[in-house]
Amino acid sequence: MLIHSNLIDIHQNRIYPAEIVISKGRIKSVRESDKLCENFILPGLIDAHVHIESSMVRPVAFSKIAVKHGTVSVVSDPHEIANVLGVEGISFMVKDAKRTPLKILFGAPSCVPATTFESSGAEITSEMIAEILNWPEIGYLSEMMNYPGVIFQDEEVMKKLQLAKERGVPIDGHAPGLTGIALKQYAEAGISTDHECFTYEEALEKISHGMKILIREGSGAKNFEALIPLLKSHPEMIMFCSDDLHPDDLMKGHINLLVKRAIQSGYDLFDSIRAAGYNTARHYGLDAGMLKENDPADFIIIDSPDNWNIISTYINGIPVFDNGEVHILDSEGETPNKFNINKLNVKDISVPALGNKMRVIQAIDGELITRAVTQKVLIENGMAVCDIEQDLLKIVVVNRYAQAIPAIGFIQGFKLKKGALATSIGHDSHNIICVGTSDNDILEVVNWIIEHKGGIAAFDGKQIHGLPLEIAGIMTSGSVEFTAKKYLELSVIAKKLGSEMKAPFMTLAFMALLVIPDLKMSDKGLFDGKEFDFIPLFINEEETLIR
Repeated sequence: MLIHSNLIDIHQNRIYPAEIVISKGRIKSVRESDKLCENFILPGLIDAHVHIESSMVRPVAFSKIAVKHGTVSVVSDPHEIANVLGVEGISFMVKDAKRTPLKILFGAPSCVPATTFESSGAEITSEMIAEILNWPEIGYLSEMMNYPGVIFQDEEVMKKLQLAKERGVPIDGHAPGLTGIALKQYAEAGISTDHECFTYEEALEKISHGMKILIREGSGAKNFEALIPLLKSHPEMIMFCSDDLHPDDLMKGHINLLVKRAIQSGYDLFDSIRAAGYNTARHYGLDAGMLKENDPADFIIIDSPDNWNIISTYINGIPVFDNGEVHILDSEGETPNKFNINKLNVKDISVPALGNKMRVIQAIDGELITRAVTQKVLIENGMAVCDIEQDLLKIVVVNRYAQAIPAIGFIQGFKLKKGALATSIGHDSHNIICVGTSDNDILEVVNWIIEHKGGIAAFDGKQIHGLPLEIAGIMTSGSVEFTAKKYLELSVIAKKLGSEMKAPFMTLAFMALLVIPDLKMSDKGLFDGKEFDFIPLFINEEETLIR
């Protein structure tokens, strides 16, 4: 196959007409040409860190949309499904990924469960990590969220790190806000990346310790604006990633949007493209071509570096997207799951008022972090209840793996005026999380999810609107188009109920992610992300803790 196009040469920092010969799925030759060309050819794009499960579809369905946006490869951490199904879940993702030409490098999840302060469906031990790292589809140790375990040299944590070092694979980091001596210890343990920086200064300090920074722009966390100046000062240390991308956002774009945004913001074209592929391929040793002789023929053709409209996407010399059509077949497969609880009643979620003040989670739109605030308790018949006027709603987290008493707290930021929202996507253990304006509304939507063994749902006071998630309670068997449509419908309903958040269900899904401060809700109780321990809900008049 012979292609004539304007080559965006990231190795020479040049753009010139080129003649590219492809044979047996690889680049046979790249020669400069005198022939005038309309379009531009460049290496395919790579997502440096993504949880495919967050798109709510299986890998095959994910790939059909990703290639439309010029993505040829992703570095995928399957710890979401691993928290539900353990090794079986990782195996499911690997097996399904083989049905698609998209090059997916999976990691061995290092923190399943993410903490010991929550109930998950499985545990990945160091012995299991040793086995998983031998799989040919596994190429790195996934994000080490247990940074206290690294700093204090927890025996099991250190075993997992050592296994990765012995295999010679990268170790991903996850250390929001970590600085100083603790950060130095964390980096010196062999951790090479971080995608959780919220400020430019935090990222600079991590770079000073040799860590590469992944600039993340996902559905729930958006750090592009804060971190993109690093592309000018430390271009070789930067990669682009999405982390968690819900189906409606995946429909709009992928890594191509970050490249286009960087270029339109005045950053160097070649640095931007390298951050969207080359840097990632080098760091993880990906078998993804960069338009050099003998490379795999993985590339995209665009109309121009200004418009960034994707015309074609090739993987191993085969057009997987061309002329507006995706050339990846649909496929069906198994739907593994784990859901073992009965429906709740009012007594299960009632909260006796043990004080006049309580600690409240303050959710922040577009952020994974929360704030901890103190609020006066609204008491009715001796019970702490929602105060809609103060945007003080009840948050309930239900262990879905075993029958247990739900954990209950209060939250601000969702601004619902009626009804309730719930999801069985609850990072990272994926228990049921619900925010609602009354106990009855909460019960309606939580029990719907229990009945369907997973899903996303909203109750508007009259009826339930829901999207079942039959794969591990976190993914559907449907297409991205179908899932995005249903998800958008639910988001619209949430906004009709009063929520002003851009992605209310995404924000809700992170309210149980204990490894990101300040205050979160585990299925076992209210959790202080800074002190890394449980904390009482109520405070009495003398500020004495009620335990």
